[in-house]
Amino acid sequence: MGHRSVGDLMTPTAVSVRPGTAFKEIARVLDEYDITAVPVVDGDERPLGVVSEADLLRRQTSRGVGSTAGELMTSPAVVAEPEWSVVRAARTMEKWKVKRLPVVDGDGRLIGVVSRGDLLRLFLRSDHAIQEEILEDVVVVALGLPPSSLTVEVTDGRVTLSGRVEPASLLPAVVLLCEGVDGVVEVVDRLTRDRDDAVDEVGAPRRERS
Repeated sequence: MGHRSVGDLMTPTAVSVRPGTAFKEIARVLDEYDITAVPVVDGDERPLGVVSEADLLRRQTSRGVGSTAGELMTSPAVVAEPEWSVVRAARTMEKWKVKRLPVVDGDGRLIGVVSRGDLLRLFLRSDHAIQEEILEDVVVVALGLPPSSLTVEVTDGRVTLSGRVEPASLLPAVVLLCEGVDGVVEVVDRLTRDRDDAVDEVGAPRRERS
């Protein structure tokens, strides 16, 4: 399965400003592009920091804060890399209490921006797309089972699994892999265990008695 990365979801060729960009120009950029923050980059397109609506409002309510991007920005910039997972990007946003992350290449140059909204797009995937990925990538490719072996129902990202899993030792993998599919909100396990592979109460494999 190919999980979507930051590079798949980011907005490329991100808008940016220079350290000397004036207050009013920053405000104009935020308004024109309907964004809440903008990266501040140096001459090599490397992020130095980020200036946000909150930074501009702070300037209006406090004296001596500054009037250019370089003076107003929050620095250093918290950045992401294109190969990052969605989970890593979301955790970074939560840790630093930011809504957007500049995305940089291997040389540290700005190549895009990923926002909370971009990450949430994963949960807008259609139920049909989620169902197809589970049947093809999880059931057939990852587990080597025929697609008819399981019934997969998806409603608003909620996956319900039913059918028989043989051997039962595959069961945790089935649920875990389904939970990892982009767009899945919850997995409901209604799978039937293979009795030949069951475990008895003392933890030993159950054997047929003659």
